Amino acid sequence: MRVTKHEHAALTLEKDDCVLIIDPGSFTSPLDTGRVVGIVLTHEHADHWTAEHLDRILTNNPGIPILAPEGVAKAAPGYDITVVSPGDSVDVEPFHLEFFGGRHAVIHESIPIIDNVGVLVDGAFYYPGDSYAVPKGAKVRLLAAPVGAPWLKIGEAMDFVLAVAPRQAFGTHDMTLSVAGLGMGRARLRWAVEQGGGEFLELDPGDSTEV
Repeated sequence: MRVTKHEHAALTLEKDDCVLIIDPGSFTSPLDTGRVVGIVLTHEHADHWTAEHLDRILTNNPGIPILAPEGVAKAAPGYDITVVSPGDSVDVEPFHLEFFGGRHAVIHESIPIIDNVGVLVDGAFYYPGDSYAVPKGAKVRLLAAPVGAPWLKIGEAMDFVLAVAPRQAFGTHDMTLSVAGLGMGRARLRWAVEQGGGEFLELDPGDSTEV
C-alpha cells in the first residue's frame, strides 16, 4: 500500500490501482488521483473537508462512499455520508478500515468539542484525525502524527507517538507552522518514534512511502 502526504491533513492511499482519500480540506490543493473507491473525513472542520473537494472527487467517481462521524453528516447536508463510530469496521475494497477515538481534542473550554474518528487502514496505517486516540491492540507499521494545530501541545504529540509505538511515522497537520516550527516539531516526533526503535520519515506534500 502506497501512502502519499498532501498539504496539511490530506492523505491518499493506493492499493491494487484503487485510491482511498482522507481529509481533503481547505489547505489542500486539488488532488489528482486515479480510481477513487472511498473518502474518509475524520471530522467537520474545514481544514479536513470542503464541498469543493467532495464535488470534484464525486464528479469523477460517482457513488463512492464517504465515511465520517455523525458531526460531518450534520455539517454536510446534501452529501450521502455513511456514519461511522469508534469500534466500527468497514470494508471499502480493497481497503479494510477500523475507527477509533470519538472526540476532537480540546482547543479551548469556550469551543464545543466535536466528533472525530481516527482511522486504521489494513491494520497497518493509522491516522488519528485531530486527536490523540490510540488504536489499542493494533501493531501500527506507519503512523501519520499531527505536528501542528491550535489544539496541539508538542509534548502531548510526543506522548501519543510513544503510546502508539509505530515502526515508522511522519508528521502531518502542518500547514499552520513556519519552516522553523515544522523542523522543531519533526525533531520532537523523531525522538519519540526512535524510543521504540522506529524510524521518522520527513514527508513533504507529494511525497510517498510504502507500507
